[in-house]
Amino acid sequence: MSRADLTAAPERRALWTFGLLGSELTTVLRRGRTLALLGVLAAVPVLIGIAVRIETGDGSPAGPGGGGGPAFLSQVSHNGLFLVFAALSATLPVFLPLTVGVVAGDSVAGEASAGTLRYLLVAPAGRSRLLLTKYTSVLVFCLVATLVVAVSGLVAGALLFPVGEMTTISGTRIGLGEGLSRAGLIALVVAVSLSGFAALGLFVSTLTDSGIAAMAATVGVLITAQIVDGIPQLDAVGPYLFPHLWMSFTDLLRAPVYWDEIVRNLGVQAVYVAVFGSAAWARFTTKDITV
Repeated sequence: MSRADLTAAPERRALWTFGLLGSELTTVLRRGRTLALLGVLAAVPVLIGIAVRIETGDGSPAGPGGGGGPAFLSQVSHNGLFLVFAALSATLPVFLPLTVGVVAGDSVAGEASAGTLRYLLVAPAGRSRLLLTKYTSVLVFCLVATLVVAVSGLVAGALLFPVGEMTTISGTRIGLGEGLSRAGLIALVVAVSLSGFAALGLFVSTLTDSGIAAMAATVGVLITAQIVDGIPQLDAVGPYLFPHLWMSFTDLLRAPVYWDEIVRNLGVQAVYVAVFGSAAWARFTTKDITV
């Protein structure tokens, strides 16, 4: 092999990796079940907004009140921007991670089930790059799914309610521009908060050649973790579970922002990414792939 071929080899592998990432994202986002799940996510803010609009009659600001429902629900009629936060609060415990779990669980096992995995391994990037590409595509999907909820909430909130200066949890007022900036930052934090669960789903996906089994197992882990986190007698375990601090994004609506819980949440997600990402790599790089 010539020196030029040796020099070009890394470039070819990089181009193949980017091509695979684009192909993977296109495939994921064009699947019927993925579009259906994203449609459900987009519908949640609209339904919440309509419900609040009906409750308040003409859409005028409602008085303060408690009641059940997602966090920030009572503020939605005062400022449509709060519909973004209420929708994220409503979807984060179940709907958002459920969507991510389906995509992550199917990432490797789905290829094996379809018989296309061994053909992907013939390409020059190798197993490690392939697995990293798969995980990157899941992370991008985490951001896409979160943005679907946030953008749907923003549009519905602007159409149904007044939008302007907002009052933070601390009682101070901030302008619309800063409110939108915080909404964007919150969406990013929520997406990153799903990275640990995504790594866990990727690991589960390397354990089986059945996409359905991997998706079911990943969703089962999510439900189990949520149940354990909600049992008072198991409070000592809670801080180590990936969903325990998911709602810490609400601290971004304080003035000044409280970063402690947010940083702890991101730290927990980083540990899950490191542990289950390494486990997925160890499993996938040594797995005997025959399909």
